[in-house]
Amino acid sequence: MVDIVRDMRWNYVSTVASEGNYGESGVDAFIQKSREEGSVCISQSVKIPREPKPEEFDKIIKRLGENPNARVVIIFANEDDIRRLLQAAKKANQTGHFLWVGSDSWGSKISPVLNQEEMAEGAVTILPKRQSIRGFDRYFTSRTLENNRRNIWFAEFWENNFNCKLSRHALKKGSGIKKCTNQERIGKDSTYEQEGKVMFVIDAVYAMAHALHNMHKELCPGKVGLCSKMDPVDGAQLLKKIRDVKIAGIGGNPVQFNENGDAPGRYEIYQYQIKNKTAEYKIIGHWTDQLYLNVRAMQWPGGGRQVPTSICSQPCKPGWRKKIVKGMSCCWHCERCDGYQYQADLHTCKMCRFDLRPNKNHTGCQPIPIVKLEWSSPWAVIPVLIAILGIIATLFVVVTFIRYNDTPIVKASGRELSYVLLTGIFLCYATTFLMISTPDVGICSLRRIFLGLGMSISYAALLTKTNRIYRIFEQGKMTVSAPRFISPASQLIITFSLISVQLLGVCIWFAVDPSQALIDYEDQRTIDPEMARGVLKCDISDLSLICLLGYSMLLMVTCTVYAIKTRGVPETFNEAKPIGFTMYTTCIIWLAFIPIFFGTSQSTEKMYIQTTTLTISVSLSASVSLGMLYMPKVYVVLFHPEQNVAKRSTRSLKAVVTAATMSNKFNPKASLRPNGEAKSELCENLETQGYVDDN
Repeated sequence: MVDIVRDMRWNYVSTVASEGNYGESGVDAFIQKSREEGSVCISQSVKIPREPKPEEFDKIIKRLGENPNARVVIIFANEDDIRRLLQAAKKANQTGHFLWVGSDSWGSKISPVLNQEEMAEGAVTILPKRQSIRGFDRYFTSRTLENNRRNIWFAEFWENNFNCKLSRHALKKGSGIKKCTNQERIGKDSTYEQEGKVMFVIDAVYAMAHALHNMHKELCPGKVGLCSKMDPVDGAQLLKKIRDVKIAGIGGNPVQFNENGDAPGRYEIYQYQIKNKTAEYKIIGHWTDQLYLNVRAMQWPGGGRQVPTSICSQPCKPGWRKKIVKGMSCCWHCERCDGYQYQADLHTCKMCRFDLRPNKNHTGCQPIPIVKLEWSSPWAVIPVLIAILGIIATLFVVVTFIRYNDTPIVKASGRELSYVLLTGIFLCYATTFLMISTPDVGICSLRRIFLGLGMSISYAALLTKTNRIYRIFEQGKMTVSAPRFISPASQLIITFSLISVQLLGVCIWFAVDPSQALIDYEDQRTIDPEMARGVLKCDISDLSLICLLGYSMLLMVTCTVYAIKTRGVPETFNEAKPIGFTMYTTCIIWLAFIPIFFGTSQSTEKMYIQTTTLTISVSLSASVSLGMLYMPKVYVVLFHPEQNVAKRSTRSLKAVVTAATMSNKFNPKASLRPNGEAKSELCENLETQGYVDDN
């Protein structure tokens, strides 16, 4: 193949090969010899997959066309792949452009070029010299179903050859297939032509037989059958014996192998020519020990006699480097500096620095644009709008409570803890502005402090309330003595103790890892450099964020547990039922938050989606607390002041607990409603007096 290309003065070619030993070994041999002689440059080598899809051949043709100067294509492929490759070239309107040089798998076969003769015009192919073995013809044409004893596929061949069926049950009406009579004869009742490779198969069998015979004589002298030294047969030793075989072949040619295990090549060279609209393979030369080629007898696409050119490399475009073919400095192919590479010199592509990306033609690097969550972004507008409305509503509730601070409903809400809870709700809304603000050291520090603090304050206050309710009623079931730590001061101390745990954790975090803003170039480092962005953000990872919110989650879950335990107390007692509904809804919100937050960790919109999800979740949890716990009270205070009065005279907590105990002992079901909720004078008194005296 190299000799043919060299004689045509083609010094720039491409190779296409089917995956598999034949194609790959053929390409390897061609490349090795071209490197040794240095007269042929290979533009590119393309592999056809084992089970290629139709579009694979379109891609191969497109790739071959990337360098129009390399017109010669050396093909090592089976006939089906050759046919489909020619079809793809015809589809791409490349008739007459490519000059095909085919291996012996193409040879002089009609099937690869059928109905695409113009596409294959000028193709140069080779075929091993062969001759018909008359003895094989006599043997094979004499085979019948009765005398065949060795070929297990002979019955299938018989049916296909004579277009009949051996079994009557296999016949279908209207199929036109008859039943085999066994009187058919090969070559008489069907066309017969000896397969061209029969001679080589016979020679191969004889070579194997001689190798085994010589090995047996050496290892098992004077013995019949295999001896212990050949049981099992040593494959490496047998291969050596095969390569040492020198015999006369069935066609009279010597059968022997060189140091690489290859037999001496004897080929006839064909060219596919079209004359007077008739296409045929014409012998234009042969090769035994050297090449003989009749160039004058060759004809090229369009009927031309001048050998077409296939010259070596053209200068590469900016942003493309010269990739020298190893061992052949005369030729190269241009390779684009892709991805984040830029052209450093004529032969080298280098990676841009981590904070840079290549320019459009990849001749240099430029800074990667920095992005952050803008206030005008739709991802920020909705959370900010919710936060503003929430802050307005929170301030409205605070003002209302301060204005009506001494009324029964405000007192019954536990004024001290209510103001603490409203402070936490306000901070939850305010966190949205910190999350959207441009990150710097100050903003990042405030995010660490207030992101979890607002929720911790809210849930610490709610947990203290529900725990107080639970202890009051549990104590009332066992003794007449009042529970400890239920005074307003005690409740505030418990609440601030719980909050201090969150602050302590944040302080430890600051000590171990001081807060800072950074630009993350990996978060949006896309395959396309044009889309790459650096993300300005705080150094808070997803795991750190969950740890930051983890304590608040723990308070929330604990508060939910107490809300479940106190669900049976009177519905008018100290907000037990509204707190329960608040916690149930809040749990649902945060259960939905977790999969959304972590499910988008690989998205290019991660920064926007996660920030929006987090801020909306925090605002919604605050809105649930505000709406369920305080809006009904504000409504009564402002629009139904007649209901904002004490219903009963107050009594001491000790008397209330005593009454609850006695009521449980003598008539445990008297105070139960049909739905399981207690409704008693005891509870109404406690509600109207809020935090009562413990004496």
